[in-house]
Amino acid sequence: MAVVRAIAGEPVHAAGVSPGDPPARGVRPAGVNVRIRDAREGDHPEIQAVTLAAYEEYRRTMAPGAWAGLEEAVRTALLARAGVEWIVAEVAREVVGSVALYPSAANAYQDVADLPTFPELRVLAVRPEMRGRGVGPALLEECVRRATATGASELGLHTSRSMARAIRLYEQRGFVRAPERDFQPEGAELVMAYRLPLR
Repeated sequence: MAVVRAIAGEPVHAAGVSPGDPPARGVRPAGVNVRIRDAREGDHPEIQAVTLAAYEEYRRTMAPGAWAGLEEAVRTALLARAGVEWIVAEVAREVVGSVALYPSAANAYQDVADLPTFPELRVLAVRPEMRGRGVGPALLEECVRRATATGASELGLHTSRSMARAIRLYEQRGFVRAPERDFQPEGAELVMAYRLPLR
C-alpha cells in the first residue's frame, strides 16, 4: 500500500505503512493508494457515514444496553469540531476512513472521564470493505506523528473488549493498557484506556 500525506502547510510525500511500523518515506509498495489529509467541512457527512458503518457490527455483538451507550457516544463524538483535528483517509478521492485527534486537556468524553494531559484519538473508523488494506494503521500513524510533533509525552485512546480488531492494531503499534484511566458508563462495557509512550 502507498500512503500520501497531504497536510496543510507541509509537502506531500509518499510513505509505505504497515501495522506497527512508522512510515518509510519514498516507499511505494503495490496495493491500495491511500491519501491522508485534514478533513474539510464538506467531508463530515462522509465521515459520519463511514464511522456509523464501521461501528454497526457492534450492534450484533454487544449487549443491547452497551450498544445503545456506544452508539450515543459515537454520534456525540461525530459532532465535535472545536479544537478537534479530524483526519481522513481517501482512496480514489473517496473517504474510506477517519479519526478524531483531541488535544491535551480536551473534554473528549463529556465529563465522564478525567481530563487527560496528553492528546487522545477517538472514533478511528474504516469502511468495512476497506479493512485489511492498511487504512487504519495509516490513520493511527498520522495521529502518532501529530502528537509527537506537539511535544506530547504520550498519546491516549479508549476502547472496549468488543473491539478486538482495533485492540490488536493498537497493541501492534505499541499501545499499552492504562487501567487507572478506565471508566465504566452505566449499562455499558468497561471503557478501557490505552497509552503510547512517545518519548
